[in-house]
Amino acid sequence: MDVPRPHRRFLDDVLPRIRQDARVTGVAVAGSIAGGTPDPYSDVDLIVVVDDAEFDSVMAERLPLIGSWVPLVAGFTGEHVGEPRLIVTLVGPPLLHVDFKFVRASDVAERVEDPRILWERDGRLTDALAERPPASPSLDPQWIEDRFWVWIHYAATKLGRGELFEAIGVVTFLRETVLGPLAAHRAGAEPRGVRRLESVAPDAAHDLRRTLCGYDRQDVGRALLACVELYRQWSGDGTVERNRTAEELAVQYLQDIVAPTD
Repeated sequence: MDVPRPHRRFLDDVLPRIRQDARVTGVAVAGSIAGGTPDPYSDVDLIVVVDDAEFDSVMAERLPLIGSWVPLVAGFTGEHVGEPRLIVTLVGPPLLHVDFKFVRASDVAERVEDPRILWERDGRLTDALAERPPASPSLDPQWIEDRFWVWIHYAATKLGRGELFEAIGVVTFLRETVLGPLAAHRAGAEPRGVRRLESVAPDAAHDLRRTLCGYDRQDVGRALLACVELYRQWSGDGTVERNRTAEELAVQYLQDIVAPTD
């Protein structure tokens, strides 16, 4: 497995220590390392598979446990990304971002990608992963359409009130939740926000630069109109039931805010 030297050194150091805990039945790595595309800036996404009967006890002591495995600099739980089993850490020095995801042995087959097994007891992790294929995250264009024009109207109200930070936040949200995933999907890649968009969909990434803006009312309005234009271009595959009334009214409202008429 070809990984950058700090990542390799970390894995070489941590695996023997994790293996000493009899409650752990296997360790795998996901993300760019599993996919064969790591670089010096990559995270380490570790999956720590725990015997079902011992899972609660391990969950109760995750941070101290990680601290016994690695030189822990900082760490916190992953509720902010909807994954309470996750511990996000910095280890080192040298500093390295490592995500420790603790998973019950009976749940390990539920996954969005195939991890790379680093170590296992008695082939149990291999057997579990063979039960069924990964379920890749899917894009639901109708879910987006049902919400997009409400989001545009909301952003326009914030722009009209002069809440530029809030309006800029909506532009960022639309880029990561709508436009980035649509661009990746059109390029045949997994919809993961704007992650690696420059490499998986370079032309779309170039177009997406139009949604960047500074702290300026006119510039924010221009970026919101660019979001509308790109959404119209990238969502027109004929499979979505478009809410034309909402689209017309929300866009007109935005245009009136951006360029008010006396």
